[in-house]
Amino acid sequence: MDKKESKFRIFRNNAYAVKTVWSISKERVISTALDTVFDYAGWIFFSIFFLRFVIGAIENEKSFGEIMLFLGISAIVFGFFAIYNNYLNAMVYRYTDNEIYRNLYKRLYAKARNVELRCFEDAAFYDKYTMALDNAAWKMTEAVKDFFRVLFGIIAAGVGFSSMFFLDKLSILFVVFPILGNFLFGYLMSKIYSGKYEDNVKNVRRDGYVNRVMHLAEFAKEVRYSNVHRLMMKRYRESVEGTIKVADKYAPKAIIFNWFKNVLTFAVPFEGIMIYAAFRAIISQSLGLAELAIMFTAMVTCSWILIGLFENVQSALKNGRFLEYFRGFMEYEEKIPENGDGLMPDKNVKSIEFRNVSFGYAKDDKIIDNLSFKIEGNIKTTALVGHNGAGKTTIIKLLFRLYDPTTGEIFVNGINIKEYNLKAYRKLFAAAFQDYKAISMPVRDNVLMGVKFDGEDEIEIVENALKRAGILEKIKSLPKGIDTVLTKEFDEDGAVLSGGEVQKIIVARAFAQRSSVKVFDEPSSALDPIAEYQLYKGIMKESRESDLTIFISHRLSSVKDADLVFMLEKGAIIEQGTHLELMENKGEYCKMFTMQAQNYLAVEDYSSFKEVTAV
Repeated sequence: MDKKESKFRIFRNNAYAVKTVWSISKERVISTALDTVFDYAGWIFFSIFFLRFVIGAIENEKSFGEIMLFLGISAIVFGFFAIYNNYLNAMVYRYTDNEIYRNLYKRLYAKARNVELRCFEDAAFYDKYTMALDNAAWKMTEAVKDFFRVLFGIIAAGVGFSSMFFLDKLSILFVVFPILGNFLFGYLMSKIYSGKYEDNVKNVRRDGYVNRVMHLAEFAKEVRYSNVHRLMMKRYRESVEGTIKVADKYAPKAIIFNWFKNVLTFAVPFEGIMIYAAFRAIISQSLGLAELAIMFTAMVTCSWILIGLFENVQSALKNGRFLEYFRGFMEYEEKIPENGDGLMPDKNVKSIEFRNVSFGYAKDDKIIDNLSFKIEGNIKTTALVGHNGAGKTTIIKLLFRLYDPTTGEIFVNGINIKEYNLKAYRKLFAAAFQDYKAISMPVRDNVLMGVKFDGEDEIEIVENALKRAGILEKIKSLPKGIDTVLTKEFDEDGAVLSGGEVQKIIVARAFAQRSSVKVFDEPSSALDPIAEYQLYKGIMKESRESDLTIFISHRLSSVKDADLVFMLEKGAIIEQGTHLELMENKGEYCKMFTMQAQNYLAVEDYSSFKEVTAV
């Protein structure tokens, strides 16, 4: 998009705002238009036509009754305007503000839910998303105001100029100065404010992050037992220093441009018209008292209309730039749209195949490299093992279609997963991820996560899932059982559980879902060895009852009972088979298992316990 197109689009963005608000609240758009018309009408009428009529009536010696009739009608009409304005501010705007806020953020959040995960890992995209959310409803309604203020301001300025032109053609020259002051220097000031805002977004985000760390309960322990407070203060100082640098960058030009703007907008036209009018009235005596008063008030009115008009133009430009982020975000074409339609998958997953799949989060970075494997037949449990960074979790993200492969294809039940209805496809899977998040809501909701089970007892489902995860007795001991809120952030009676206990609740999420495939990504990372053994025992039992289970673990002792083990390194499978087969191969899997076993049993070689692992 070139500069001309960009500027034109910025102006069109205000029309886009009117269209958007119209789709939410027609009453708000109509009310804003009428309010603006009445405002300009009152201004023009009282400063030009009202004064002209009163002075003309006095000079022409019209009757007191005629003058009072005119004043009475004017008072009634504009009194009605004042009442209507108060009604708009007290009732209509407050009600529609809530309506617009609710609907607009509903659309924003729906869009945020629909864009692919990669977008939120892209700093540039996330900056735009942040700016799109920043006071979106307020800026949208302000853009609607600016649209009508500019539109009707141009008409009002035309009426004012016409009045001045008929009084004195030369008086129009004084209008040039506020035009120059607002158009040129106002535009330059607008560019400065816009550039300052964009340059400061990262500092604002950094400042917001520090604020979250310092007040959220999840960081409270780290703040108290470590020096993270000092690090956060360092980050805060960096954001402050960054903000100061941005301010220093734009301050010199802003001071100069603002000075010229004020001089040309206020001093020159106001003082100039006073001197000119005085010259005509006193020196040349070509202007009467009535014309002097009318010309001066008309000039003042026109100047203020121009000032307001150009301020509204600059405001429209500023909001237009914000709306560019909003509009760009809303019009972004998703690569993996969450509402993507397609084939409805079979509820039972019988096979999963990766065929020559490669993938990298960055352009030149390969996390998965030409990966091919197939899970089918009697294979009920599959384990993905390997060192950190081997690509285990990435495989699951690709399988869930949180990302699409750079090259290659993924098939479920023999059909490319891109052909499936995405929401229906994702329902085939239930997962407990290693970067789990518990929400500050009751345990029941943390397990069900909003899923409804028609005709089934929710309490029974939740308690059964918690039991299989080995956490039911603990939850039952809480004051409100499964209705106990996790954390005390919003409830003084909330429960603060250990990391391992919360992790078991996350595992219970997967157990509760009616999905064909269960995925457990490092489900025991926060557990002690005994709790880990019990958890994997429950997972293995669950795997015999469901269609397929895939679990990721760096603790190889937990994968001994898996039907199939894939050993990964640098995004490729280097070994595969059962635990016993891989141990017999004496390869990387055997080496890694032996090292871990030595750490557990504190022995120097594997020979003293190899019989145990073969059981």
